[in-house]
Amino acid sequence: MTKQATPKTLQQAIIHFSNPDNCLNYLAARRWPKGVICPTCGRDDVTFLAKQNKWQCKSAHKRRQFTVKVGTIFEDSPLSLDKWLMAVWMVTNCKNGVSSYEIHRAIGVTQKTAWFMVHRIRLAMQTGTFENKMGGQVEVDETYIGACRATCTEAPGAEGLKHGRHGQGRGHGPSGARRQGEGEGARRR
Repeated sequence: MTKQATPKTLQQAIIHFSNPDNCLNYLAARRWPKGVICPTCGRDDVTFLAKQNKWQCKSAHKRRQFTVKVGTIFEDSPLSLDKWLMAVWMVTNCKNGVSSYEIHRAIGVTQKTAWFMVHRIRLAMQTGTFENKMGGQVEVDETYIGACRATCTEAPGAEGLKHGRHGQGRGHGPSGARRQGEGEGARRR
C-alpha cells in the first residue's frame, strides 16, 4: 500500500472515496501505519486476499480472516466504506454539526441508517477511538464557546473574558485553549 494524499475538500473526498480500493487503502494506512497486523493474535505476517478484500493470518485460529472493518465502528455494518467515509467526512468537517437527515440526503441511505451512522461516529469521537486510530495533526478554526452571565467576570480565573453587549461575557477561542498559569489538565470553560 502506497501512502496516498489525503483529500482536502469535499469534492476531492467524493472522487477519492468513490473507489473501493482507495477506501480500503485509506483505512488500512491509518489503522495500521506500520503494516497490517492480525487483530486476534497480533502477527504481522498476513496475506491479502484480493478477491475477497480480506487479510488472512498465517496462524491457525478462529477468525484468521479479517477485514479493515474489524474492531472499528464500521464492523457489523453492511454499508460500504465509501458511504461510511463520506459520513465521517461530513460529521467531522461541518462547522455547525450535521443531522441524520442531511447525511441521509447526501449519501443516499435511509434516515434510520443515517441516524445509526451518525451515532456511531459521534460515539467514536467522544470515546477517543478516532484519536488512537485516525490520529494526526488537528487544526482548529472558529470555535464559539458559549456565553456567560455578567457574574461570570467575578468568578475566579475569569479575568481574560471580554464583555459583549449588555454585560455578557463571551468566550471565543479554540475549545482546548488554556489560559496562562493554568495547570496541565485545565480547560477553558
